[in-house]
Amino acid sequence: MDANANHDAAIELRKVCYNLQNGHDLLQDLSLTVQRGETVVLLGRSGSGKTTSLKLINRLLDATSGDIFVDGRNIRDWNVIRLRRSIGYVIQEIGLFPHFTVKKNISVIPNVEGWTEERTQQRVQELLELVGLDAAIAKRYPHQLSGGQRQRVGVARALAADPPFLLMDEPFGALDPLTRADLQKEFRKLQQRLQKTVVFVTHDLRESLLLGDRIALLDSGKLVTMLPRSDFETSVHPLVVAYREAFDSGCGTGDRK
Repeated sequence: MDANANHDAAIELRKVCYNLQNGHDLLQDLSLTVQRGETVVLLGRSGSGKTTSLKLINRLLDATSGDIFVDGRNIRDWNVIRLRRSIGYVIQEIGLFPHFTVKKNISVIPNVEGWTEERTQQRVQELLELVGLDAAIAKRYPHQLSGGQRQRVGVARALAADPPFLLMDEPFGALDPLTRADLQKEFRKLQQRLQKTVVFVTHDLRESLLLGDRIALLDSGKLVTMLPRSDFETSVHPLVVAYREAFDSGCGTGDRK
């Protein structure tokens, strides 16, 4: 464990900066914590630094400066492979292997970890049930599934080795409104049951208020404010008010009804 870490936090970013080689700052002095079992939503417009933040947490990118702690340990001290295996990662494009069946897609990490076939098969069946899919779908290929089914498989794959942390990058953003609403409700039930530590990226205010325990509003690579969702709805911070008004006027995605 790192003596400088906040051991009450599952994930902590401390004065994190990320700069491109041309000098452009994508993140500036970002500091936030995510408590164990909490869902923190990173909300903001495109280019605000949300996805960059996720990639820094699992070291797909390395911070220019600052420190990131996962499970009380500086990520620079983690074996990067072990770090990534402890973090489930779900993205909008899903990223399923097209030439793998659903079962084989979900089994990727268990196979790497050396699980037995019996244990892996049992886990695949458990996860398909958990995400609301019929067991028969295990034999299908991604192209044989609907968008909503593929996204559910993506969530199942991220949960396969039972990681304590989940990073979710606009996982439902490419879906039609009805499917998206269904999956948001399913995820909320799933999180209430599993109590994972989740960092969830979106630019959709409605989704933030539905899924987040706390909401961190980012703008131009900086943290504007971080509030419990109930406080976010009533905050008088100018940028929070502007975001709510833009969303209510129809500039945001979704429908707040």
